[in-house]
Amino acid sequence: MFKFRSHEKELLDQEEIPSTDLFLNLRELDFINHWLGGYNISFNALKKVIKPVKSHILVDIGCGGGDTLKRIDHWNKKAGYKLDLYGVDIKPVCIAYAKENLKTAPVKLICDDYRHIFNHLKQVDIIHACLFCHHLSENQLIELVRFALENKSVLIVNDLERNPLAYYAIKWLTKLFSKSYLVKNDAPLSVLRGFKKTEWLSILNKAGAVNYSVRNKWAFRHEVIVYGNAG
Repeated sequence: MFKFRSHEKELLDQEEIPSTDLFLNLRELDFINHWLGGYNISFNALKKVIKPVKSHILVDIGCGGGDTLKRIDHWNKKAGYKLDLYGVDIKPVCIAYAKENLKTAPVKLICDDYRHIFNHLKQVDIIHACLFCHHLSENQLIELVRFALENKSVLIVNDLERNPLAYYAIKWLTKLFSKSYLVKNDAPLSVLRGFKKTEWLSILNKAGAVNYSVRNKWAFRHEVIVYGNAG
């Protein structure tokens, strides 16, 4: 079960999800991500690529309800960097939730496929993907890496490691404490759709990436940074 990535689709990837169910799912995922330290992986990766005296345009792809952008905005204000934040999601219901969630934050939201982002922006310095890549196939991941390389954007990926301990831990934790059927189904399935480090290395090699890093992080995550032509 853990040797290869699962191809089973998550419930979250369905076309029609009742908004109340989706919103509960988003709130619980933010709670889990925060308390397991998942956001810190993104903050530490950003510190490696941001040049303090320069302004950067960051686009969070698959931004969902905007919780990652909200956390990045709070972190950025404390750190004193110059980040212009954008969120992109293909689902209108997610963008609607994110607008309410981020109404006090200086974040601009775009409802579209990430591959169309340059229809809206002339330049993107950092493409950030937190818990987005495990929703994609290998070919789609190769396409994402090439997209970043071709557009001279740094790609930061914060995503799950496929690990038996992670699978059974999140399965029982969500069974005991989650009120969302989406979280109960998708959280353990997300781990099965996650990655081994060797798989990331293969994807990056196939995409033609040269300047990159792949690191194992707590708890059962990977930090992937692809510098490409922008490094």
